[in-house]
Formats: sequence, C-alpha cells, structure tokens
Amino acid sequence: MADLKVIRNLAKKALIISTPMSNRDDSLWDRNKRLIRNVELIYELPELNKAALPTDHFCLITATHFIDTGLANHLRSGKTKAKPATRNTNNQDLLFRSTQIVEETLANAIDKVKINNINSIILESGGDSTQRPEAMILSDARNLDDIGAAGIFNEFKRHVIEGKGVSNALECWKKKIDYRYWQSRLEKSFRFEAVRKLAEQRLSTAEQFMNQLKIENDAHDLKTLTAKPVLV
Repeated sequence: MADLKVIRNLAKKALIISTPMSNRDDSLWDRNKRLIRNVELIYELPELNKAALPTDHFCLITATHFIDTGLANHLRSGKTKAKPATRNTNNQDLLFRSTQIVEETLANAIDKVKINNINSIILESGGDSTQRPEAMILSDARNLDDIGAAGIFNEFKRHVIEGKGVSNALECWKKKIDYRYWQSRLEKSFRFEAVRKLAEQRLSTAEQFMNQLKIENDAHDLKTLTAKPVLV
C-alpha cells in the first residue's frame, strides 16, 4: 500500500491547474495544505479522544488530499467561468467526481476496501447527518477554512476575478449578516464544540476587519477631521 507521501504527491498533481492566462494556479493545493493541518489538529482534540471514536487515519488524510480534486478537474475542463479555486463547496456532483479520481489515481496503489472507505468519507463529509468520525472531522476542517481571515481572502479573490471592488465585497458581507448566514453556519456546520467555538472566534476577527474596511471605504475616519461633507 502506498504511503502518505506518495498520496500527497499524487494529490498535488491533481490539484494544481492552469489559469485562463496559462499561469500556474496552486490555490487549491495551498488550501489542501491548510485542510490537512486542520484535520490533523482536529483529530487530536481531547473531545475526540474522550469519545474514543474509531478512525482510520490513513483514509482520513487521503480523503482530505483528494476531496477537492473534482473541483480542480471541473475548473481545468473549462466548463465554467474563471472562479477562485479556493471556494469551498459541498456540491455532490463535484464530490462524486473526486471519488472517481480517487479510483482512477489510486487503484494500483491502495486496496479496494481502503478506496471505498476514502470515497465514503469524501461523500459523507458533504452532508449534515453523517456519523462517520472521519467525515465529521473533514467536514469541520473544511467549514473552519471558510470562516475568518482565510475565508475573507477567498471571497476577495472571487470578487477580484469577477471584476468587483471593495464596495461590492462589503455589500455581500452585509447581506450575509442581514440574512444570518454566518450564524446559521456556526449552528449547523460544525460537529465538534471546540471547533465551533474556534470558528466563532475567527468570525469575530473577520467582523472587526470588515468593519474597519467599511470605515475606510466610506472615509468615516476622515470625516472626523473635517466638517465638510464627503462626496460619494
């Protein structure tokens, strides 16, 4: 059976794509490295150790490496407009494509039982009802990456690619606040309480940044220095 170093190199090859301008886009691979760090640390949480949940570490790490390969394949195919490859998605079609890539890439390196376990982790991590520990860990790792500074970075990247500016980013952020998008994510997207609390802390930091961005965009700080109205 292939070791995790071999798995890592195969995943890296599958996740690095070319942009429409033929430049190297390694944002999905960069995201994957964050996810691996998240997964490894969630795996070691006292909350999990206390629950003594049976987990297959090899299958969990392999599933993490390959979970976004379906998205990479979709972006590489040219069937979609240019979008940041770091956007998190639980689109079942993309997750299913990831499982196909696992079978295509690892068939000669891993036995069929392991491949089935890896693919089950990938598919179940996209839902809210799984009781598989590995899928729960991977789901929390992915959702945590959406919240906080990293999440803001990915949103900004999408806005830049779509030709949008700071004002549009602020408007999108406001809509999410108004519709309690983040509150819903915090309530429904995390399986482990320790990770949920960390997500709350990251969201609080993100809110502080976005509030400061609005102050600068609207020149509210400059308004305190002059009595003259600022033209929009």
